[in-house]
Amino acid sequence: MQPAIVGWAHTPFGKHDAETVESLVVRVTNEALDHAGIGPEDVDEVFLGHFNAGFSPQDFTASLVFQASDAFRFKPATRVENACATGSAAVHQALKTIEAKRARVVLVVGVEQMTRTPPAEIGKNLLRASYLAEDGDTPAGFAGVFGKIAASYFQRHGDQSDALALIAAKNHRNGVQNPYAQMRKDLGFEFCRAESDKNPFVAGPLKRTDCSLVSDGAAALVIADGETAESMRRAVAFRATAHAQDFLPMSKRDILKFEGCAEAWKRALAAGGIALDDLSFVETHDCFTIAELIEYEAMGLTPEGQGARAVKEGWTEKDGRLPVNPSGGLKAKGHPIGATGVSMHALSAMQLCGEAEGIQVPDAKLAGIFNMGGAAVANYVSILERVR
Repeated sequence: MQPAIVGWAHTPFGKHDAETVESLVVRVTNEALDHAGIGPEDVDEVFLGHFNAGFSPQDFTASLVFQASDAFRFKPATRVENACATGSAAVHQALKTIEAKRARVVLVVGVEQMTRTPPAEIGKNLLRASYLAEDGDTPAGFAGVFGKIAASYFQRHGDQSDALALIAAKNHRNGVQNPYAQMRKDLGFEFCRAESDKNPFVAGPLKRTDCSLVSDGAAALVIADGETAESMRRAVAFRATAHAQDFLPMSKRDILKFEGCAEAWKRALAAGGIALDDLSFVETHDCFTIAELIEYEAMGLTPEGQGARAVKEGWTEKDGRLPVNPSGGLKAKGHPIGATGVSMHALSAMQLCGEAEGIQVPDAKLAGIFNMGGAAVANYVSILERVR
Protein backbone atom coordinates (compact mmCIF):
# COMPACT_ATOMS: atom_id res chain seq x y z
CA MET A 1 0.00 0.00 0.00
CA GLN A 2 1.13 3.54 -0.73
CA PRO A 3 1.77 6.04 2.09
CA ALA A 4 -1.49 7.22 3.60
CA ILE A 5 -2.99 10.02 5.62
CA VAL A 6 -4.01 8.51 8.96
CA GLY A 7 -4.96 11.63 10.88
CA TRP A 8 -5.57 15.33 10.42
CA ALA A 9 -6.50 18.61 12.06
CA HIS A 10 -7.76 21.94 10.76
CA THR A 11 -8.44 25.28 12.42
CA PRO A 12 -11.13 27.57 11.08
CA PHE A 13 -9.54 30.05 8.68
CA GLY A 14 -10.03 33.76 9.25
CA LYS A 15 -8.79 36.52 11.53
CA HIS A 16 -7.29 35.09 14.72
CA ASP A 17 -6.07 38.02 16.80
CA ALA A 18 -5.75 35.88 19.93
CA GLU A 19 -3.49 33.34 18.17
CA THR A 20 0.14 33.35 17.07
CA VAL A 21 1.98 31.22 14.54
CA GLU A 22 3.23 29.18 17.48
CA SER A 23 -0.18 28.65 19.07
CA LEU A 24 -1.74 27.68 15.73
CA VAL A 25 1.05 25.16 15.12
CA VAL A 26 0.75 23.65 18.59
CA ARG A 27 -3.04 23.42 18.31
CA VAL A 28 -3.15 21.45 15.06
CA THR A 29 -0.16 19.31 16.05
CA ASN A 30 -1.91 18.03 19.15
CA GLU A 31 -5.25 17.61 17.39
CA ALA A 32 -3.76 15.70 14.46
CA LEU A 33 -1.89 13.29 16.74
CA ASP A 34 -5.05 12.72 18.77
CA HIS A 35 -7.04 12.13 15.59
CA ALA A 36 -4.49 9.54 14.42
CA GLY A 37 -4.43 7.90 17.83
CA ILE A 38 -0.68 8.29 18.30
CA GLY A 39 1.69 10.31 20.44
CA PRO A 40 4.63 12.55 19.53
CA GLU A 41 7.00 9.71 20.39
CA ASP A 42 5.56 7.78 17.42
CA VAL A 43 6.52 10.50 14.91
CA ASP A 44 9.81 9.97 13.06
CA GLU A 45 10.08 13.31 11.27
CA VAL A 46 8.36 16.68 11.00
CA PHE A 47 7.83 19.04 8.05
CA LEU A 48 6.41 22.52 8.56
CA GLY A 49 5.00 24.51 5.65
CA HIS A 50 5.36 28.25 6.38
CA PHE A 51 5.71 30.84 3.60
CA ASN A 52 6.11 33.88 5.86
CA ALA A 53 7.88 36.38 3.50
CA GLY A 54 7.47 39.04 6.19
CA PHE A 55 4.07 38.14 7.63
CA SER A 56 5.56 36.89 10.90
CA PRO A 57 8.59 38.30 12.73
CA GLN A 58 9.50 34.73 13.72
CA ASP A 59 11.24 33.37 10.64
CA PHE A 60 12.84 30.14 11.92
CA THR A 61 9.80 28.05 12.68
CA ALA A 62 10.36 24.31 12.19
CA SER A 63 10.99 23.73 15.90
CA LEU A 64 7.77 25.50 16.91
CA VAL A 65 6.12 22.11 16.43
CA PHE A 66 8.20 20.92 19.41
CA GLN A 67 6.33 23.37 21.63
CA ALA A 68 3.48 20.87 21.55
CA SER A 69 5.50 18.25 23.45
CA ASP A 70 9.00 17.74 24.78
CA ALA A 71 8.82 14.25 23.24
CA PHE A 72 9.58 15.83 19.84
CA ARG A 73 13.04 16.91 20.97
CA PHE A 74 15.88 15.78 18.70
CA LYS A 75 13.58 14.50 15.94
CA PRO A 76 14.37 15.82 12.44
CA ALA A 77 12.26 18.87 11.62
CA THR A 78 12.44 21.03 8.51
CA ARG A 79 10.58 24.11 7.33
CA VAL A 80 9.49 23.93 3.67
CA GLU A 81 8.60 26.86 1.40
CA ASN A 82 7.41 27.01 -2.22
CA ALA A 83 5.23 30.11 -2.36
CA CYS A 84 1.49 29.42 -2.27
CA ALA A 85 2.18 25.69 -2.77
CA THR A 86 4.19 25.57 0.46
CA GLY A 87 1.72 23.22 2.14
CA SER A 88 1.79 20.66 -0.66
CA ALA A 89 5.56 20.98 -0.86
CA ALA A 90 5.71 19.89 2.79
CA VAL A 91 3.33 16.99 2.08
CA HIS A 92 5.40 15.80 -0.87
CA GLN A 93 8.61 16.01 1.17
CA ALA A 94 7.00 13.79 3.78
CA LEU A 95 6.09 11.26 1.10
CA LYS A 96 9.63 11.22 -0.27
CA THR A 97 11.01 10.59 3.22
CA ILE A 98 8.63 7.66 3.73
CA GLU A 99 9.30 6.24 0.27
CA ALA A 100 13.05 6.44 0.98
CA LYS A 101 12.36 4.38 4.14
CA ARG A 102 13.85 7.09 6.34
CA ALA A 103 10.60 7.34 8.32
CA ARG A 104 7.41 5.40 8.93
CA VAL A 105 5.31 8.18 10.46
CA VAL A 106 5.68 11.84 9.47
CA LEU A 107 3.86 14.89 10.82
CA VAL A 108 3.12 17.67 8.32
CA VAL A 109 1.94 21.06 9.58
CA GLY A 110 1.01 24.10 7.48
CA VAL A 111 0.53 27.55 8.98
CA GLU A 112 0.29 31.25 8.19
CA GLN A 113 -0.76 34.36 10.06
CA MET A 114 -1.42 37.19 7.64
CA THR A 115 -4.10 39.46 9.09
CA ARG A 116 -1.85 41.28 11.56
CA THR A 117 0.13 42.72 8.64
CA PRO A 118 -0.81 46.22 7.38
CA PRO A 119 -2.57 46.09 3.98
CA ALA A 120 0.28 47.79 2.10
CA GLU A 121 2.73 45.25 3.46
CA ILE A 122 0.45 42.32 2.56
CA GLY A 123 0.67 43.22 -1.13
CA LYS A 124 4.43 43.61 -0.90
CA ASN A 125 4.85 40.27 0.85
CA LEU A 126 2.67 38.41 -1.64
CA LEU A 127 4.48 39.93 -4.60
CA ARG A 128 7.58 38.06 -3.42
CA ALA A 129 5.93 34.98 -4.95
CA SER A 130 6.52 36.51 -8.39
CA TYR A 131 9.65 37.31 -10.42
CA LEU A 132 10.56 40.68 -8.95
CA ALA A 133 12.90 41.58 -11.81
CA GLU A 134 9.84 41.74 -14.08
CA ASP A 135 6.86 42.09 -11.73
CA GLY A 136 8.26 43.97 -8.73
CA ASP A 137 6.58 47.24 -9.67
CA THR A 138 3.20 45.75 -10.59
CA PRO A 139 0.34 47.96 -9.35
CA ALA A 140 -1.94 46.15 -6.87
CA GLY A 141 0.81 43.66 -6.03
CA PHE A 142 0.19 39.96 -6.63
CA ALA A 143 -3.43 40.67 -7.57
CA GLY A 144 -1.98 42.88 -10.30
CA VAL A 145 -0.02 39.92 -11.69
CA PHE A 146 -3.21 37.89 -12.06
CA GLY A 147 -5.06 40.98 -13.27
CA LYS A 148 -2.60 41.06 -16.19
CA ILE A 149 -3.18 37.35 -16.77
CA ALA A 150 -6.94 37.88 -16.80
CA ALA A 151 -6.68 40.81 -19.20
CA SER A 152 -4.51 38.77 -21.56
CA TYR A 153 -6.94 35.84 -21.39
CA PHE A 154 -9.85 38.16 -22.22
CA GLN A 155 -7.90 39.55 -25.16
CA ARG A 156 -7.19 36.06 -26.54
CA HIS A 157 -10.44 34.29 -25.73
CA GLY A 158 -13.03 37.03 -25.20
CA ASP A 159 -14.59 38.65 -22.14
CA GLN A 160 -15.01 36.03 -19.42
CA SER A 161 -16.57 38.24 -16.74
CA ASP A 162 -19.66 36.03 -16.51
CA ALA A 163 -17.56 32.90 -16.06
CA LEU A 164 -15.42 34.47 -13.35
CA ALA A 165 -18.52 35.63 -11.46
CA LEU A 166 -20.02 32.14 -11.75
CA ILE A 167 -16.84 30.63 -10.29
CA ALA A 168 -16.85 33.10 -7.40
CA ALA A 169 -20.55 32.52 -6.73
CA LYS A 170 -20.13 28.73 -6.86
CA ASN A 171 -17.27 28.72 -4.40
CA HIS A 172 -18.99 31.09 -1.98
CA ARG A 173 -22.13 28.96 -2.16
CA ASN A 174 -20.10 25.85 -1.38
CA GLY A 175 -18.29 27.57 1.47
CA VAL A 176 -21.49 28.27 3.39
CA GLN A 177 -21.52 24.70 4.73
CA ASN A 178 -17.78 24.50 5.46
CA PRO A 179 -17.20 24.98 9.20
CA TYR A 180 -13.54 25.88 8.52
CA ALA A 181 -14.30 28.57 5.92
CA GLN A 182 -13.49 32.21 6.54
CA MET A 183 -16.47 33.54 4.58
CA ARG A 184 -19.63 31.47 4.96
CA LYS A 185 -21.93 33.65 2.89
CA ASP A 186 -23.66 32.94 -0.42
CA LEU A 187 -22.90 36.14 -2.33
CA GLY A 188 -24.78 35.13 -5.48
CA PHE A 189 -23.93 35.62 -9.13
CA GLU A 190 -25.34 39.14 -9.47
CA PHE A 191 -23.24 40.53 -6.63
CA CYS A 192 -20.09 38.84 -7.94
CA ARG A 193 -20.76 40.02 -11.49
CA ALA A 194 -21.46 43.69 -10.83
CA GLU A 195 -18.97 46.35 -9.89
CA SER A 196 -20.09 48.14 -6.72
CA ASP A 197 -18.75 49.96 -3.69
CA LYS A 198 -18.55 46.59 -1.94
CA ASN A 199 -17.13 44.82 -4.99
CA PRO A 200 -14.79 47.24 -6.76
CA PHE A 201 -12.29 46.41 -9.46
CA VAL A 202 -8.96 45.47 -7.88
CA ALA A 203 -6.68 44.79 -10.84
CA GLY A 204 -7.53 44.65 -14.54
CA PRO A 205 -10.88 42.86 -14.96
CA LEU A 206 -10.64 41.26 -11.48
CA LYS A 207 -13.01 42.53 -8.81
CA ARG A 208 -12.78 41.92 -5.07
CA THR A 209 -14.92 38.79 -5.38
CA ASP A 210 -12.37 37.37 -7.83
CA CYS A 211 -9.63 37.40 -5.18
CA SER A 212 -8.98 34.94 -2.36
CA LEU A 213 -8.98 36.11 1.23
CA VAL A 214 -6.16 37.21 3.53
CA SER A 215 -6.26 34.65 6.32
CA ASP A 216 -4.81 33.16 9.47
CA GLY A 217 -4.97 29.42 10.04
CA ALA A 218 -3.26 26.06 10.26
CA ALA A 219 -3.79 22.45 9.26
CA ALA A 220 -1.89 19.24 9.94
CA LEU A 221 -1.62 15.70 8.62
CA VAL A 222 -0.17 12.50 10.01
CA ILE A 223 1.18 10.44 7.10
CA ALA A 224 2.29 6.83 7.56
CA ASP A 225 3.86 4.18 5.38
CA GLY A 226 1.57 1.50 3.97
CA GLU A 227 2.36 -1.16 6.57
CA THR A 228 1.81 1.19 9.50
CA ALA A 229 -1.34 2.63 7.97
CA GLU A 230 -2.93 -0.81 7.83
CA SER A 231 -3.14 -0.84 11.63
CA MET A 232 -4.58 2.69 11.98
CA ARG A 233 -8.15 3.82 12.49
CA ARG A 234 -8.38 5.20 8.96
CA ALA A 235 -6.13 5.41 5.91
CA VAL A 236 -6.42 7.65 2.86
CA ALA A 237 -3.68 6.62 0.45
CA PHE A 238 -1.75 8.67 -2.07
CA ARG A 239 -2.59 6.84 -5.27
CA ALA A 240 -0.36 9.21 -7.22
CA THR A 241 1.48 12.50 -6.90
CA ALA A 242 3.33 14.84 -9.24
CA HIS A 243 5.32 18.03 -8.92
CA ALA A 244 6.19 20.12 -11.98
CA GLN A 245 8.19 23.30 -11.39
CA ASP A 246 8.20 25.89 -14.18
CA PHE A 247 10.23 29.00 -14.99
CA LEU A 248 9.73 31.91 -12.61
CA PRO A 249 9.60 34.69 -15.24
CA MET A 250 6.26 34.77 -17.04
CA SER A 251 8.10 36.11 -20.08
CA LYS A 252 9.64 32.66 -20.62
CA ARG A 253 6.32 30.86 -21.05
CA ASP A 254 2.76 31.19 -22.32
CA ILE A 255 1.17 32.15 -19.02
CA LEU A 256 -2.36 31.53 -20.33
CA LYS A 257 -1.71 27.80 -20.68
CA PHE A 258 -0.55 27.00 -17.12
CA GLU A 259 1.75 24.42 -18.68
CA GLY A 260 3.22 23.31 -15.34
CA CYS A 261 -0.26 22.62 -14.04
CA ALA A 262 -1.07 20.62 -17.16
CA GLU A 263 2.16 18.64 -16.86
CA ALA A 264 1.57 17.83 -13.19
CA TRP A 265 -1.97 16.62 -13.91
CA LYS A 266 -0.75 14.56 -16.88
CA ARG A 267 1.92 12.84 -14.79
CA ALA A 268 -0.33 12.18 -11.79
CA LEU A 269 -3.21 10.74 -13.81
CA ALA A 270 -0.82 8.49 -15.71
CA ALA A 271 0.87 7.32 -12.51
CA GLY A 272 -2.51 6.59 -10.95
CA GLY A 273 -3.75 4.73 -14.00
CA ILE A 274 -6.90 6.83 -14.19
CA ALA A 275 -8.60 9.50 -16.26
CA LEU A 276 -9.85 12.87 -15.04
CA ASP A 277 -13.45 11.64 -15.25
CA ASP A 278 -12.64 8.93 -12.71
CA LEU A 279 -12.24 11.55 -9.98
CA SER A 280 -15.12 12.18 -7.61
CA PHE A 281 -14.13 15.81 -7.06
CA VAL A 282 -11.20 18.23 -7.31
CA GLU A 283 -9.87 20.80 -4.87
CA THR A 284 -8.02 23.31 -7.04
CA HIS A 285 -6.04 26.47 -6.38
CA ASP A 286 -8.43 29.38 -6.94
CA CYS A 287 -6.22 32.15 -5.58
CA PHE A 288 -8.07 34.20 -8.20
CA THR A 289 -11.08 33.13 -10.24
CA ILE A 290 -9.07 33.42 -13.46
CA ALA A 291 -6.73 30.77 -12.04
CA GLU A 292 -9.58 28.29 -11.55
CA LEU A 293 -10.83 29.03 -15.07
CA ILE A 294 -7.44 28.30 -16.65
CA GLU A 295 -6.98 25.26 -14.42
CA TYR A 296 -10.13 23.69 -15.94
CA GLU A 297 -8.28 23.74 -19.24
CA ALA A 298 -4.91 22.66 -17.85
CA MET A 299 -6.37 19.63 -16.07
CA GLY A 300 -8.09 18.58 -19.29
CA LEU A 301 -11.70 19.28 -18.34
CA THR A 302 -12.12 21.52 -21.40
CA PRO A 303 -10.02 22.48 -24.43
CA GLU A 304 -7.89 25.62 -24.27
CA GLY A 305 -9.95 28.80 -24.27
CA GLN A 306 -13.18 26.97 -23.35
CA GLY A 307 -12.89 26.84 -19.55
CA ALA A 308 -16.02 28.97 -19.20
CA ARG A 309 -18.08 26.10 -20.56
CA ALA A 310 -17.36 23.97 -17.49
CA VAL A 311 -18.84 26.46 -15.05
CA LYS A 312 -21.59 27.80 -17.33
CA GLU A 313 -22.92 24.28 -17.99
CA GLY A 314 -22.74 23.30 -14.33
CA TRP A 315 -20.03 20.64 -14.68
CA THR A 316 -18.11 21.94 -11.67
CA GLU A 317 -21.07 22.27 -9.32
CA LYS A 318 -21.25 19.99 -6.30
CA ASP A 319 -23.73 17.76 -8.17
CA GLY A 320 -22.05 18.21 -11.56
CA ARG A 321 -19.86 16.06 -13.76
CA LEU A 322 -16.72 16.94 -11.76
CA PRO A 323 -17.33 18.97 -8.59
CA VAL A 324 -14.57 21.55 -8.19
CA ASN A 325 -13.86 23.13 -4.82
CA PRO A 326 -16.77 21.69 -2.82
CA SER A 327 -14.98 23.19 0.20
CA GLY A 328 -15.49 26.69 -1.17
CA GLY A 329 -11.89 26.81 -2.31
CA LEU A 330 -9.43 29.51 -1.36
CA LYS A 331 -12.10 31.98 -2.47
CA ALA A 332 -14.44 31.26 0.47
CA LYS A 333 -12.34 29.08 2.77
CA GLY A 334 -9.44 31.53 2.88
CA HIS A 335 -5.78 31.30 1.90
CA PRO A 336 -3.31 31.27 4.81
CA ILE A 337 -0.48 30.49 2.44
CA GLY A 338 1.56 27.84 4.25
CA ALA A 339 -1.58 26.06 5.42
CA THR A 340 -3.46 25.95 2.11
CA GLY A 341 -1.97 22.80 0.57
CA VAL A 342 -2.21 20.89 3.86
CA SER A 343 -5.82 22.04 4.19
CA MET A 344 -6.64 20.76 0.69
CA HIS A 345 -5.34 17.31 1.64
CA ALA A 346 -7.11 17.29 5.02
CA LEU A 347 -10.47 18.32 3.57
CA SER A 348 -10.14 15.80 0.74
CA ALA A 349 -9.38 13.06 3.26
CA MET A 350 -12.50 14.06 5.17
CA GLN A 351 -14.51 13.75 1.96
CA LEU A 352 -13.18 10.27 1.21
CA CYS A 353 -13.91 9.11 4.77
CA GLY A 354 -17.45 10.50 4.63
CA GLU A 355 -16.66 13.00 7.39
CA ALA A 356 -17.06 16.27 5.45
CA GLU A 357 -20.52 17.04 6.83
CA GLY A 358 -22.27 19.85 4.91
CA ILE A 359 -19.71 19.94 2.09
CA GLN A 360 -19.76 16.16 1.58
CA VAL A 361 -19.71 14.97 -2.03
CA PRO A 362 -21.88 11.84 -2.14
CA ASP A 363 -20.05 8.54 -2.56
CA ALA A 364 -16.65 10.18 -2.99
CA LYS A 365 -14.01 7.59 -3.97
CA LEU A 366 -11.13 9.46 -5.62
CA ALA A 367 -9.96 13.00 -4.90
CA GLY A 368 -7.80 15.23 -7.07
CA ILE A 369 -5.85 18.10 -5.53
CA PHE A 370 -4.00 20.88 -7.35
CA ASN A 371 -1.97 23.40 -5.33
CA MET A 372 -0.04 26.15 -7.11
CA GLY A 373 2.77 28.44 -6.08
CA GLY A 374 3.22 31.77 -7.85
CA ALA A 375 1.71 32.20 -11.29
CA ALA A 376 1.72 28.50 -12.22
CA VAL A 377 5.37 28.13 -11.19
CA ALA A 378 5.17 25.46 -8.44
CA ASN A 379 2.58 22.87 -9.46
CA TYR A 380 1.59 19.96 -7.22
CA VAL A 381 -1.05 17.31 -7.87
CA SER A 382 -2.13 14.57 -5.46
CA ILE A 383 -4.67 11.84 -6.09
CA LEU A 384 -6.14 10.32 -2.95
CA GLU A 385 -8.26 7.25 -2.29
CA ARG A 386 -9.55 5.73 0.92
CA VAL A 387 -8.14 2.28 1.65
CA ARG A 388 -9.22 1.90 5.27
